[in-house]
Amino acid sequence: MKKIQMVDLQGQYKGIKDEVNSSFDEILNSAAFINGPKVHQFQKNLESYLDVKHVIPCANGTDALQIAMMGLGLEQGDEVITADFTFAATVEVIALLKLTPVLVDVDPVTFNIDIDAVKKAITPKTKAIVPVHLFGLAANMDELMDLAKEHNLYVIEDNAQGIGANYTHKDGSKTKTGVIGHVASTSFFPSKNLGCYGDGGAIFTNNDDLAHTIRGIVNHGMYKRYHHDVVGVNSRLDSLQAAVLDAKLPHLDSYNNARRNSARKYNEAFKNHPNITIPSGRTSCEGICDTCDCHVFHQYTLNVKNIDRDALVAHLNEKGIPCGVYYPIPLHKQKAYIDERYNEADFTVTNQLVQSVISLPMHTELDDEQIDFITKTVLDFVDKN
Repeated sequence: MKKIQMVDLQGQYKGIKDEVNSSFDEILNSAAFINGPKVHQFQKNLESYLDVKHVIPCANGTDALQIAMMGLGLEQGDEVITADFTFAATVEVIALLKLTPVLVDVDPVTFNIDIDAVKKAITPKTKAIVPVHLFGLAANMDELMDLAKEHNLYVIEDNAQGIGANYTHKDGSKTKTGVIGHVASTSFFPSKNLGCYGDGGAIFTNNDDLAHTIRGIVNHGMYKRYHHDVVGVNSRLDSLQAAVLDAKLPHLDSYNNARRNSARKYNEAFKNHPNITIPSGRTSCEGICDTCDCHVFHQYTLNVKNIDRDALVAHLNEKGIPCGVYYPIPLHKQKAYIDERYNEADFTVTNQLVQSVISLPMHTELDDEQIDFITKTVLDFVDKN
Protein backbone atom coordinates (compact mmCIF):
# COMPACT_ATOMS: atom_id res chain seq x y z
CA MET A 1 0.00 0.00 0.00
CA LYS A 2 1.34 3.42 -0.92
CA LYS A 3 1.86 5.98 1.84
CA ILE A 4 -1.37 7.61 2.98
CA GLN A 5 -1.41 11.40 2.76
CA MET A 6 -3.98 13.92 3.89
CA VAL A 7 -3.68 15.47 0.43
CA ASP A 8 -1.74 13.83 -2.41
CA LEU A 9 -0.67 16.70 -4.66
CA GLN A 10 2.25 14.73 -6.10
CA GLY A 11 -0.06 12.04 -7.42
CA GLN A 12 -2.44 14.60 -8.87
CA TYR A 13 0.42 16.44 -10.55
CA LYS A 14 1.33 13.39 -12.62
CA GLY A 15 -1.93 13.68 -14.54
CA ILE A 16 -1.33 17.29 -15.58
CA LYS A 17 2.47 17.34 -15.56
CA ASP A 18 3.02 17.91 -19.28
CA GLU A 19 0.55 20.78 -19.53
CA VAL A 20 1.83 22.49 -16.37
CA ASN A 21 5.46 22.16 -17.37
CA SER A 22 4.76 23.42 -20.88
CA SER A 23 2.91 26.46 -19.51
CA PHE A 24 5.68 27.18 -17.02
CA ASP A 25 8.25 27.06 -19.83
CA GLU A 26 6.16 29.47 -21.90
CA ILE A 27 5.78 31.91 -19.00
CA LEU A 28 9.45 31.75 -18.03
CA ASN A 29 10.51 32.47 -21.60
CA SER A 30 8.04 35.32 -22.01
CA ALA A 31 8.67 36.74 -18.51
CA ALA A 32 4.95 37.66 -18.35
CA PHE A 33 4.78 36.94 -14.63
CA ILE A 34 2.14 39.44 -13.49
CA ASN A 35 -1.20 39.99 -15.26
CA GLY A 36 0.06 37.95 -18.19
CA PRO A 37 -2.02 36.09 -20.78
CA LYS A 38 -2.32 33.00 -18.57
CA VAL A 39 -4.06 34.99 -15.85
CA HIS A 40 -6.61 36.37 -18.29
CA GLN A 41 -7.11 32.96 -19.90
CA PHE A 42 -7.80 31.33 -16.54
CA GLN A 43 -10.13 34.16 -15.54
CA LYS A 44 -12.24 33.70 -18.67
CA ASN A 45 -12.31 29.92 -18.35
CA LEU A 46 -13.39 30.11 -14.71
CA GLU A 47 -16.12 32.62 -15.57
CA SER A 48 -17.42 30.15 -18.14
CA TYR A 49 -17.25 27.22 -15.72
CA LEU A 50 -19.10 29.05 -12.95
CA ASP A 51 -21.46 30.88 -15.33
CA VAL A 52 -20.62 34.17 -13.63
CA LYS A 53 -20.01 37.54 -15.29
CA HIS A 54 -16.88 38.51 -13.38
CA VAL A 55 -13.97 36.61 -11.87
CA ILE A 56 -11.30 38.88 -10.38
CA PRO A 57 -8.15 36.90 -9.50
CA CYS A 58 -6.08 37.97 -6.50
CA ALA A 59 -3.19 36.84 -4.32
CA ASN A 60 -4.96 34.56 -1.84
CA GLY A 61 -8.34 33.62 -0.39
CA THR A 62 -8.07 35.86 2.66
CA ASP A 63 -7.37 38.86 0.46
CA ALA A 64 -10.34 37.84 -1.69
CA LEU A 65 -12.72 38.01 1.26
CA GLN A 66 -11.28 41.30 2.50
CA ILE A 67 -11.43 42.87 -0.95
CA ALA A 68 -15.02 41.74 -1.42
CA MET A 69 -15.95 43.59 1.77
CA MET A 70 -13.95 46.64 0.74
CA GLY A 71 -15.75 46.70 -2.58
CA LEU A 72 -19.13 46.80 -0.88
CA GLY A 73 -18.15 49.96 0.98
CA LEU A 74 -18.83 48.59 4.45
CA GLU A 75 -17.97 51.12 7.14
CA GLN A 76 -16.38 50.93 10.56
CA GLY A 77 -18.81 49.53 13.10
CA ASP A 78 -21.07 47.81 10.57
CA GLU A 79 -22.02 44.35 11.79
CA VAL A 80 -21.21 41.29 9.72
CA ILE A 81 -22.72 37.95 10.69
CA THR A 82 -20.78 34.74 10.09
CA ALA A 83 -20.38 31.22 11.44
CA ASP A 84 -18.53 30.47 14.66
CA PHE A 85 -17.37 27.09 13.34
CA THR A 86 -14.93 27.84 10.53
CA PHE A 87 -11.37 28.93 9.84
CA ALA A 88 -10.30 32.24 11.36
CA ALA A 89 -9.77 34.02 8.02
CA THR A 90 -13.51 34.59 7.74
CA VAL A 91 -13.69 36.66 10.91
CA GLU A 92 -10.14 37.97 10.61
CA VAL A 93 -10.89 40.21 7.64
CA ILE A 94 -14.00 41.58 9.34
CA ALA A 95 -11.87 42.69 12.27
CA LEU A 96 -9.08 44.04 10.06
CA LEU A 97 -11.54 46.36 8.34
CA LYS A 98 -12.78 47.61 11.75
CA LEU A 99 -16.19 46.07 11.11
CA THR A 100 -17.97 44.29 13.94
CA PRO A 101 -17.96 40.49 13.67
CA VAL A 102 -21.11 38.76 14.92
CA LEU A 103 -20.54 35.03 15.35
CA VAL A 104 -23.46 32.60 15.36
CA ASP A 105 -23.90 28.86 15.78
CA VAL A 106 -24.08 26.26 13.02
CA ASP A 107 -26.49 23.52 12.00
CA PRO A 108 -25.71 20.19 13.72
CA VAL A 109 -26.16 18.17 10.50
CA THR A 110 -24.57 20.31 7.80
CA PHE A 111 -22.13 22.29 10.02
CA ASN A 112 -23.10 25.36 7.97
CA ILE A 113 -24.42 28.62 9.40
CA ASP A 114 -27.71 28.21 11.29
CA ILE A 115 -30.50 30.24 9.70
CA ASP A 116 -32.44 30.72 12.93
CA ALA A 117 -29.29 31.94 14.65
CA VAL A 118 -28.75 34.45 11.85
CA LYS A 119 -32.30 35.74 12.22
CA LYS A 120 -31.78 36.32 15.94
CA ALA A 121 -28.48 38.12 15.36
CA ILE A 122 -29.75 40.74 12.90
CA THR A 123 -29.83 44.30 14.29
CA PRO A 124 -30.15 47.75 12.71
CA LYS A 125 -26.34 47.76 12.43
CA THR A 126 -26.18 44.52 10.45
CA LYS A 127 -24.96 45.06 6.90
CA ALA A 128 -23.82 41.66 5.64
CA ILE A 129 -23.96 37.89 6.14
CA VAL A 130 -21.00 35.64 5.30
CA PRO A 131 -22.06 32.01 4.84
CA VAL A 132 -19.20 29.51 4.56
CA HIS A 133 -19.73 26.44 2.37
CA LEU A 134 -17.95 24.42 5.02
CA PHE A 135 -16.02 21.30 4.08
CA GLY A 136 -17.46 21.65 0.56
CA LEU A 137 -21.19 21.49 1.34
CA ALA A 138 -23.38 24.25 -0.04
CA ALA A 139 -25.01 26.39 2.64
CA ASN A 140 -28.75 27.10 2.64
CA MET A 141 -28.55 29.95 0.16
CA ASP A 142 -32.26 30.34 -0.67
CA GLU A 143 -33.17 31.15 2.92
CA LEU A 144 -30.13 33.38 3.36
CA MET A 145 -30.91 35.36 0.22
CA ASP A 146 -34.54 35.74 1.26
CA LEU A 147 -33.42 36.94 4.67
CA ALA A 148 -30.93 39.35 3.13
CA LYS A 149 -33.57 40.79 0.82
CA GLU A 150 -35.98 41.26 3.72
CA HIS A 151 -33.41 43.20 5.75
CA ASN A 152 -31.52 44.87 2.88
CA LEU A 153 -28.26 43.02 3.60
CA TYR A 154 -25.35 41.89 1.48
CA VAL A 155 -24.50 38.19 1.21
CA ILE A 156 -20.79 37.45 0.80
CA GLU A 157 -20.16 33.77 0.07
CA ASP A 158 -16.98 32.27 1.50
CA ASN A 159 -16.46 29.61 -1.16
CA ALA A 160 -12.90 28.69 -0.20
CA GLN A 161 -13.88 25.05 0.42
CA GLY A 162 -16.83 24.71 -1.95
CA ILE A 163 -15.72 25.44 -5.50
CA GLY A 164 -17.51 23.20 -7.97
CA ALA A 165 -20.45 22.42 -5.71
CA ASN A 166 -23.97 22.92 -7.04
CA TYR A 167 -26.72 24.48 -4.98
CA THR A 168 -30.21 23.23 -5.78
CA HIS A 169 -32.76 26.00 -5.36
CA LYS A 170 -36.31 25.54 -4.12
CA ASP A 171 -37.56 25.59 -7.71
CA GLY A 172 -35.20 22.75 -8.69
CA SER A 173 -32.74 24.88 -10.66
CA LYS A 174 -29.05 24.62 -9.89
CA THR A 175 -26.35 27.26 -9.45
CA LYS A 176 -22.68 26.89 -8.62
CA THR A 177 -21.75 28.02 -5.14
CA GLY A 178 -19.98 31.36 -5.20
CA VAL A 179 -22.32 33.01 -7.70
CA ILE A 180 -25.54 33.16 -5.66
CA GLY A 181 -24.73 35.96 -3.21
CA HIS A 182 -23.89 39.54 -4.08
CA VAL A 183 -20.20 38.68 -4.12
CA ALA A 184 -18.02 35.71 -3.20
CA SER A 185 -14.44 34.82 -2.43
CA THR A 186 -12.45 31.67 -2.93
CA SER A 187 -9.00 30.35 -2.13
CA PHE A 188 -6.64 28.47 -4.44
CA PHE A 189 -4.39 27.26 -1.62
CA PRO A 190 -2.66 24.06 -2.82
CA SER A 191 -4.85 21.69 -0.78
CA LYS A 192 -8.14 23.12 -2.10
CA ASN A 193 -10.24 21.18 -4.60
CA LEU A 194 -8.97 23.66 -7.19
CA GLY A 195 -5.56 24.59 -5.87
CA CYS A 196 -2.42 26.13 -7.30
CA TYR A 197 1.21 25.55 -6.28
CA GLY A 198 1.46 28.57 -4.01
CA ASP A 199 -1.08 31.12 -2.84
CA GLY A 200 -3.96 32.39 -4.94
CA GLY A 201 -7.56 33.50 -4.72
CA ALA A 202 -10.41 35.15 -6.59
CA ILE A 203 -13.57 37.20 -6.15
CA PHE A 204 -16.78 36.44 -8.07
CA THR A 205 -19.74 38.70 -8.80
CA ASN A 206 -22.45 39.34 -11.37
CA ASN A 207 -22.56 43.05 -10.48
CA ASP A 208 -20.76 45.12 -13.11
CA ASP A 209 -20.18 48.17 -10.90
CA LEU A 210 -18.92 46.09 -7.99
CA ALA A 211 -16.57 44.17 -10.31
CA HIS A 212 -15.15 47.46 -11.59
CA THR A 213 -14.52 48.68 -8.04
CA ILE A 214 -12.86 45.40 -7.05
CA ARG A 215 -10.58 45.38 -10.10
CA GLY A 216 -9.20 48.70 -8.92
CA ILE A 217 -8.83 47.57 -5.31
CA VAL A 218 -6.72 44.51 -6.16
CA ASN A 219 -4.22 46.71 -8.02
CA HIS A 220 -3.45 49.59 -5.65
CA GLY A 221 -6.70 51.35 -6.52
CA MET A 222 -5.56 51.94 -10.11
CA TYR A 223 -7.61 51.74 -13.28
CA LYS A 224 -5.00 53.78 -15.13
CA ARG A 225 -1.34 53.44 -14.23
CA TYR A 226 -0.33 55.82 -11.42
CA HIS A 227 -3.89 57.13 -11.10
CA HIS A 228 -5.22 55.89 -7.75
CA ASP A 229 -8.99 56.32 -7.74
CA VAL A 230 -9.86 54.15 -4.73
CA VAL A 231 -8.00 52.87 -1.69
CA GLY A 232 -6.55 49.58 -2.80
CA VAL A 233 -4.14 46.79 -1.96
CA ASN A 234 -1.49 44.83 -3.82
CA SER A 235 -3.16 41.48 -4.45
CA ARG A 236 -2.61 39.81 -7.80
CA LEU A 237 -2.57 36.20 -8.97
CA ASP A 238 0.72 35.53 -10.74
CA SER A 239 0.91 33.84 -14.12
CA LEU A 240 2.58 30.64 -12.89
CA GLN A 241 -0.25 29.99 -10.43
CA ALA A 242 -2.84 30.82 -13.08
CA ALA A 243 -1.25 28.25 -15.39
CA VAL A 244 -1.58 25.53 -12.76
CA LEU A 245 -5.19 26.45 -12.10
CA ASP A 246 -6.04 26.54 -15.79
CA ALA A 247 -4.55 23.07 -16.22
CA LYS A 248 -6.63 21.76 -13.33
CA LEU A 249 -9.92 23.51 -14.13
CA PRO A 250 -11.04 21.06 -16.88
CA HIS A 251 -10.53 18.25 -14.35
CA LEU A 252 -12.35 19.92 -11.45
CA ASP A 253 -15.60 18.01 -11.89
CA SER A 254 -13.76 14.69 -12.12
CA TYR A 255 -11.66 15.65 -9.09
CA ASN A 256 -14.83 16.38 -7.13
CA ASN A 257 -16.46 13.16 -8.31
CA ALA A 258 -13.42 11.23 -7.11
CA ARG A 259 -13.80 12.85 -3.71
CA ARG A 260 -17.51 11.96 -3.61
CA ASN A 261 -16.76 8.36 -4.51
CA SER A 262 -14.22 8.12 -1.71
CA ALA A 263 -16.75 9.69 0.66
CA ARG A 264 -19.34 7.06 -0.33
CA LYS A 265 -16.85 4.28 0.45
CA TYR A 266 -16.07 5.85 3.82
CA ASN A 267 -19.79 6.19 4.55
CA GLU A 268 -20.48 2.59 3.62
CA ALA A 269 -17.88 1.43 6.14
CA PHE A 270 -19.12 3.66 8.95
CA LYS A 271 -22.89 3.60 8.33
CA ASN A 272 -25.18 2.61 11.19
CA HIS A 273 -22.39 2.77 13.76
CA PRO A 274 -23.98 4.11 16.96
CA ASN A 275 -20.98 6.29 17.83
CA ILE A 276 -20.19 7.73 14.40
CA THR A 277 -22.20 10.29 12.45
CA ILE A 278 -21.20 10.33 8.80
CA PRO A 279 -21.40 13.40 6.55
CA SER A 280 -24.24 13.75 4.10
CA GLY A 281 -25.48 16.19 1.53
CA ARG A 282 -28.32 18.54 2.36
CA THR A 283 -30.16 18.18 5.67
CA SER A 284 -32.83 16.15 3.87
CA CYS A 285 -30.33 13.63 2.47
CA GLU A 286 -29.44 10.33 4.06
CA GLY A 287 -25.86 9.55 3.18
CA ILE A 288 -24.62 10.69 -0.23
CA CYS A 289 -27.17 10.11 -2.98
CA ASP A 290 -26.02 8.93 -6.42
CA THR A 291 -26.75 12.33 -7.95
CA CYS A 292 -25.29 14.29 -5.04
CA ASP A 293 -23.55 17.41 -6.30
CA CYS A 294 -24.15 19.77 -3.39
CA HIS A 295 -21.04 18.49 -1.59
CA VAL A 296 -17.52 18.43 -3.02
CA PHE A 297 -15.85 17.03 0.12
CA HIS A 298 -12.97 19.39 0.60
CA GLN A 299 -12.86 17.55 3.91
CA TYR A 300 -14.44 14.26 4.95
CA THR A 301 -15.43 14.90 8.54
CA LEU A 302 -16.88 12.47 11.07
CA ASN A 303 -18.72 13.49 14.22
CA VAL A 304 -18.00 10.94 16.94
CA LYS A 305 -19.66 10.50 20.33
CA ASN A 306 -18.69 8.57 23.46
CA ILE A 307 -15.20 8.37 21.98
CA ASP A 308 -11.99 10.11 23.02
CA ARG A 309 -11.47 12.03 19.80
CA ASP A 310 -7.94 13.13 20.65
CA ALA A 311 -6.97 9.56 21.49
CA LEU A 312 -8.37 8.49 18.12
CA VAL A 313 -6.22 11.12 16.43
CA ALA A 314 -3.13 9.80 18.23
CA HIS A 315 -4.02 6.21 17.31
CA LEU A 316 -4.40 7.04 13.62
CA ASN A 317 -1.12 8.93 13.59
CA GLU A 318 0.61 5.94 15.18
CA LYS A 319 -0.70 3.77 12.34
CA GLY A 320 0.61 6.18 9.72
CA ILE A 321 -2.77 7.72 8.95
CA PRO A 322 -2.82 11.53 8.89
CA CYS A 323 -5.99 13.25 10.05
CA GLY A 324 -7.16 16.68 11.05
CA VAL A 325 -9.35 18.45 13.58
CA TYR A 326 -11.16 21.27 11.82
CA TYR A 327 -11.63 23.15 14.10
CA PRO A 328 -10.41 22.60 17.67
CA ILE A 329 -11.40 26.01 19.15
CA PRO A 330 -14.56 28.02 18.37
CA LEU A 331 -13.89 31.46 16.97
CA HIS A 332 -15.76 33.08 19.84
CA LYS A 333 -13.22 31.54 22.24
CA GLN A 334 -10.14 32.55 20.26
CA LYS A 335 -8.15 35.17 22.16
CA ALA A 336 -8.29 37.63 19.26
CA TYR A 337 -12.09 37.48 18.99
CA ILE A 338 -13.36 37.08 22.55
CA ASP A 339 -16.23 39.48 23.14
CA GLU A 340 -18.47 39.98 26.17
CA ARG A 341 -21.48 40.11 23.82
CA TYR A 342 -21.30 36.34 23.33
CA ASN A 343 -23.34 33.91 25.44
CA GLU A 344 -22.15 30.29 25.62
CA ALA A 345 -25.75 29.10 25.45
CA ASP A 346 -25.86 30.42 21.89
CA PHE A 347 -23.04 28.12 20.71
CA THR A 348 -24.15 24.67 21.86
CA VAL A 349 -23.54 22.99 18.50
CA THR A 350 -20.14 24.56 17.85
CA ASN A 351 -18.97 23.87 21.40
CA GLN A 352 -19.85 20.20 20.89
CA LEU A 353 -18.36 19.87 17.41
CA VAL A 354 -14.93 21.14 18.43
CA GLN A 355 -14.75 18.21 20.84
CA SER A 356 -15.98 15.53 18.47
CA VAL A 357 -15.09 16.16 14.81
CA ILE A 358 -12.26 14.42 13.00
CA SER A 359 -11.38 14.70 9.31
CA LEU A 360 -9.90 11.73 7.47
CA PRO A 361 -7.66 11.79 4.39
CA MET A 362 -9.57 13.12 1.38
CA HIS A 363 -8.14 13.80 -2.06
CA THR A 364 -8.36 12.72 -5.67
CA GLU A 365 -5.78 9.94 -5.44
CA LEU A 366 -7.24 7.84 -2.60
CA ASP A 367 -7.55 4.16 -3.52
CA ASP A 368 -9.65 1.33 -2.12
CA GLU A 369 -6.74 -0.28 -0.28
CA GLN A 370 -6.02 2.94 1.58
CA ILE A 371 -9.69 3.55 2.40
CA ASP A 372 -10.08 0.00 3.69
CA PHE A 373 -7.05 0.40 5.94
CA ILE A 374 -8.22 3.78 7.23
CA THR A 375 -11.78 2.65 7.97
CA LYS A 376 -10.69 -0.59 9.65
CA THR A 377 -8.21 1.29 11.81
CA VAL A 378 -10.90 3.77 12.90
CA LEU A 379 -13.45 1.04 13.62
CA ASP A 380 -10.96 -1.12 15.53
CA PHE A 381 -10.23 1.80 17.85
CA VAL A 382 -13.85 2.83 18.25
CA ASP A 383 -15.09 -0.69 18.98
CA LYS A 384 -12.37 -1.30 21.55
CA ASN A 385 -12.92 1.98 23.38
